[in-house]
Amino acid sequence: MPTFATTDGTRLAFHLRGEGEPLAVLPGGPMRASAYLGDLGGLTAHRRLALLDLRGTGDSQVPADPATYRCDRMVEDVEVWRAHMGLEHMDLLAHSAGAALAMLYAARHPHRIRRLLLITPNPSALGLRATPEDRLAAARLRADEPWFAPAFPAYRAWLKGEAEFDDVFLPFFHGRWDDTARAHTDAELHQTNEEAGERYFADGAFTPDATRAALAALTAPVLVYAGEVDGGPRPGLARRTAQAFPNAECAVQPGAAHYPWLDDPQWFVRRTLAFLDR
Repeated sequence: MPTFATTDGTRLAFHLRGEGEPLAVLPGGPMRASAYLGDLGGLTAHRRLALLDLRGTGDSQVPADPATYRCDRMVEDVEVWRAHMGLEHMDLLAHSAGAALAMLYAARHPHRIRRLLLITPNPSALGLRATPEDRLAAARLRADEPWFAPAFPAYRAWLKGEAEFDDVFLPFFHGRWDDTARAHTDAELHQTNEEAGERYFADGAFTPDATRAALAALTAPVLVYAGEVDGGPRPGLARRTAQAFPNAECAVQPGAAHYPWLDDPQWFVRRTLAFLDR
């Protein structure tokens, strides 16, 4: 397992899987160890994935200053990582909350990006967020599922701030609620640094106007990838996210939710490779 030291001395780990051209990968969560990404639906058969454990997660060291868990404070971690891997410029894939970090990195270091893939992204860096109404509208698409009747009221109450998080509505985050999805959710608690996750989106992390202005100069191709039944982002929000980039396209995976490589691995790999190989 390779490691490197960041500018403040925190030692971070990353994991290499697969063969082929390198693809750097930032996990979401926020602040979940990269292990949850697995082989990204079999993408390792076509690309050599380098999956970063963000500071304080997975095999990476806990920083001396917990304020460095804030998203914008980790941009230089990504730049030091790129240099450590010896990549003049890189293909970068980011999932969910990790996409906010990827956008900040692309805004600050646009010449280091060859291609950018934002998978079911959290677009907070652009001043956009999925609303409770978005999430409930996506949830209603699942009304025919056998688990819907007890899950929807609990989900609605949580989104309104009237109840605590309840495992009963976890199926809404997956296009297929099967054994694979259950195992994926069961692993989340011990893979996530909750303190770090609470600091990730702290006040001051984002300056959307400045980020949008910087990204307008990004010449690299960008793929914004949404799941048809995901509530965060819904396809419409993903398309609005794509509009922040001058050379972007949006893909929507049928029947997928927040983890599309689990819902239909073949569809996910085929679509991401079509973008990477273009």
